[in-house]
Amino acid sequence: MKEYDVIGVGTGSAIYVVDAMMRRTPQVKAAVIDKDEPGGICLTRGCIPSKILLYPAEVIRTIQTAGIFGIDVDLRGVSFEKVMGRMRRIIDADINSIREGLATSTNLDYYSTTAEFIAPYTMRVDNETIHSPMIILSIGSRPIIPQIVGLKEVGYHTSDTILYETKMPESLAIVGGGYIAAEYAHFFSAMGSRVTVIGRNPRFLPQEEPEISELAKDDLGKRVTILTGYEVVNAHSSNGLKVLDATNRESGERRTIEAEEILIAAGRGPTTDILHPERAGIKTDARGWIIVNELLETSAPDIWALGDATGRHLFKHKANYDSMILYHNAILKRRIPTDYHAVPHAVFTDPEIASVGLKENEAVERYGNEALLIGLERYEATAKGEAMAVKNYFVKVIVEKESYRIIGAHIIGPQASVLIQEVINLMYTHDQSARPLLDAMHIHPALSEVVQRAFEGLMTVEQYQHELHHTHASGQP
Repeated sequence: MKEYDVIGVGTGSAIYVVDAMMRRTPQVKAAVIDKDEPGGICLTRGCIPSKILLYPAEVIRTIQTAGIFGIDVDLRGVSFEKVMGRMRRIIDADINSIREGLATSTNLDYYSTTAEFIAPYTMRVDNETIHSPMIILSIGSRPIIPQIVGLKEVGYHTSDTILYETKMPESLAIVGGGYIAAEYAHFFSAMGSRVTVIGRNPRFLPQEEPEISELAKDDLGKRVTILTGYEVVNAHSSNGLKVLDATNRESGERRTIEAEEILIAAGRGPTTDILHPERAGIKTDARGWIIVNELLETSAPDIWALGDATGRHLFKHKANYDSMILYHNAILKRRIPTDYHAVPHAVFTDPEIASVGLKENEAVERYGNEALLIGLERYEATAKGEAMAVKNYFVKVIVEKESYRIIGAHIIGPQASVLIQEVINLMYTHDQSARPLLDAMHIHPALSEVVQRAFEGLMTVEQYQHELHHTHASGQP
């Protein structure tokens, strides 16, 4: 049996902790294990490759709307093969660089294989048994495949496998109505594919504010068929196409969707069935996510878990934050608790969406109507927004009335993921107040003014709801 000072399972954010530990104490003997290509989900088959694909989609949409500004331009063609090939070259170069680094590191053994617990602090890696008093679990997640009759026989893609597609499908059916579905619907429709999204939830992008979900569906729905509230019940083949039968969960109406390819984007689930954490005394919840305390320690002392493994906020930036907290707690013994009050996210679809903190209904439930103020500003109300000829996109902010403490912010429109960072940074200050944003000088005319003006126009929850109802009654999104 091989002995190590630390074992890291996964080569995503956990590798930062192992690396920092080895830099601090060079004589540390470490093992790093990953059954997949090194680099973690984000690099190998998640956020990075998908964003490399989504930028060309953004360029295509910009070209297609150039006529608004008096620019006469033709989009003569799109090479799906070149777009996909560029993504693979970039990602493969990064993967190979990480693999080489792991393979040549002093005092580090890299195992490119599956790991499983066989006893507390003891793991089997291929035919070897390894042991360590400290283990860090960054085991990621995997696509959830819904129970659809005939799906396996017909064949399908997930967000993992679609990245290896070299021929653009003329038509694509996406099962799911969340982030992954929205982003790939944007990408493939921009490439020229006929895309149909089938979501079981009554709302598209149900994790977002209702008014953002509605506007996103309306806008993306101009280029993509979006069905909400439909359950896909079976799959089969007909005339060379893949066919999905779906039933409306409320009315019972049946729809048949034909497509050349199917993409399953129904969320992500745990991978603990491979790891067998129960053999090490590590507790999991009913779904299989690893249970950790506020320090990221599992039920087994000095076995830690971070990122997707815990089932909370499945974002790379949250996993990176976890790695920082874990380093302080596991290595420096400082006992710093995690703080997830302001975990942001973005949806890189068209239009772009970004969010941080509580949604309106969550804030009202926690604090009550009287304790809150809501602000909203539309892009077109600013000089830069008018110059960009954008309509109906907006910034929505929620603050505590007495303290001006920021509770949440939600943006839909160009550069939403950039604009929201100004709010996120303030939410990580001591008092989390919006006042510095209000007092600060903002460049004019710049798009950031839309964020400042949202905070300048704060109103009560009742006033906001009245204005929202009036806007809908007038026919605006």
